[in-house]
Amino acid sequence: MLFDANREVLVQQTCDDIDSYITDLEKQIVSGDTANDLTSVNILMQKQQVIQTQMAVKARQVEEIDKQTEYLQKTVPEEKIEPIVVKKTAVLERFEKIKAPLLERQKALEKKKEAFQFCRDVEDEKLWIDEKLPVANSPDYGNSLFNVHVLKKKNQSLATEIDNHEPRINAICNNGRKLIDEGHEDAKKFEALISDLTQKWQELKDAIENRRKHLLESEKVQQYFFDAQEAESWMSEQELYMMVEDRGKDEISAQNLMKKHENLEQSVEDYANTIRQLGEVARQFSGDDISSGDAVAVKQSQLDKLYAGLKDLAGERRARLNEALQLFMLSREVDDLEQWITDREVVAGSQELGQDFDHVTLLSERFNEFARDTEAVGGERVAKVNGIADNLIQAGHSDSATIAEWKDNLNESWQDLLELIETRTQMLAASRELHKFFHDCKDVLGRILEKQHGVSDELGRDAGSVSTLQRKHYNFLQDLITLYSQVQQIQEESAKLQDAYAGDKAKEITNREQEVLHAWDNLQAMCDARKQKLADTGDLFRFFNMVRILMIWMEDLVRQMNTSEKPRDVSGVELLMNNHQSLKAEIDTREDNFGACISLGKELLTRNHYASADIKDRLMTLSNSRNALLRRWEERWENLQLI
Repeated sequence: MLFDANREVLVQQTCDDIDSYITDLEKQIVSGDTANDLTSVNILMQKQQVIQTQMAVKARQVEEIDKQTEYLQKTVPEEKIEPIVVKKTAVLERFEKIKAPLLERQKALEKKKEAFQFCRDVEDEKLWIDEKLPVANSPDYGNSLFNVHVLKKKNQSLATEIDNHEPRINAICNNGRKLIDEGHEDAKKFEALISDLTQKWQELKDAIENRRKHLLESEKVQQYFFDAQEAESWMSEQELYMMVEDRGKDEISAQNLMKKHENLEQSVEDYANTIRQLGEVARQFSGDDISSGDAVAVKQSQLDKLYAGLKDLAGERRARLNEALQLFMLSREVDDLEQWITDREVVAGSQELGQDFDHVTLLSERFNEFARDTEAVGGERVAKVNGIADNLIQAGHSDSATIAEWKDNLNESWQDLLELIETRTQMLAASRELHKFFHDCKDVLGRILEKQHGVSDELGRDAGSVSTLQRKHYNFLQDLITLYSQVQQIQEESAKLQDAYAGDKAKEITNREQEVLHAWDNLQAMCDARKQKLADTGDLFRFFNMVRILMIWMEDLVRQMNTSEKPRDVSGVELLMNNHQSLKAEIDTREDNFGACISLGKELLTRNHYASADIKDRLMTLSNSRNALLRRWEERWENLQLI
């Protein structure tokens, strides 16, 4: 082929091309450009990268020459191939030899780039630090609390920025130390750059920390002055309230003034914590040797004096209001209590004793409540007024004689009222006892009749409803326990009253008692009958449920036997026979259920149950279904055996 004919020429041309390329490359290496800064290094490294790419291409060409030469050695006469082999060998040797200088040049350029990059990074970081230092060294620490807070936030933001930037500084210094450790010719220069950078970096960090401390001190001072100014304003406002001369024109106005003053006084008392806290802060400033310590001490002294004066004013105001309020209160208490006693005497003097038990009970309850309320409230109020009067007299009140007269008149009226209450209480008790028995008889009889009407005829629609009705009936019987105790109470009261009364009253007491006892006996008989009827109904539904469950079960078994698959082989027949035997086992396990169901049905028939006809039908149906089930099983079993 044409290619085979030109193969020798192509190999020689390729060798010449590579040889020429190596010659040019050697000249570049010998006369190699030098880099004086980071930019020139980057340009040279780009050129070096181009050479590396070209070398990769030439390497593939060298491999191809080697392959082609081997081929020619097999196909071309030795005298023709000898010059080609010699040339190829020389080219390969030159190609391998040029790799080492290229690698050394690559490493040299990388070292130069690292050095120039390190110097550039150091200068950039110095500029960055110089930009931040004026802010960190600012002497402005704020002249108000708000201003200090703003400056603190700015300083914190700067500190955060520096913390985030520190890894960059450390990385640059590590790069420089790496160059020094590798024995770079500018190692001393790099050491100086690292030292200068770390020194400036530490200077910046120290400045930030120093500013943070100064701002914190300034914040404490400004916070104190802010709080102190608020305290002065508050106390000045309270002084205006304390110096008011109004003591009120009556008890209500005096009380309102006293309540208002008590709230103010409590506020003043509570404000002691604020003053004390400010004092503690002020003492800390004095001990910390802060420049504003003297101003703080003066301000705290002013606050202490202002607070002490405020407390004195509060005490004087309370004394004036209390003196006026005592007299207003006593006058009102005496007048109100005298009117209250007069109103109570009207009720206590009534002669109404009631027309029947409800009436007399209502009167008694109301009057007993009236008496308890009167004695409790009145006794407390009288004692309170007496105590106030005694205290004012002992304190040397200017109206002691009038106060003593008010006290004597009040106590006399109170004793008269208590005597009226005792007399009316005894009269109402005698009237109530006579009417109570007749009322109780009527009430108990009514409840018995109500219970008789409450005995239900409903027997339920199923076992659940019967169970519900039985629980209701049980609860109904439990309710009768309380009623029975009331019947016994009627008997006891009747015996007691018959001893106290004679004639028509005694006869009426006996008649009422017998009427109640007769109604109670009738109710007991109704309850017993209801209980038995529910029990019979519950057993009936239980029997029906047992029959239903067994019928469903038998229908399911018959359906299983009727729908079984036809066997395809001997193993299938054996499987069906095993399954059929398991059905027989299940039938046998149900024998107790059948026995229990049939026994229950027969027991109900023995008791002459009201549903005996239905029970007989169910027993017959159950027996027939069971026999049919057994027959079907035998038929199926015989069929399987035949198969």
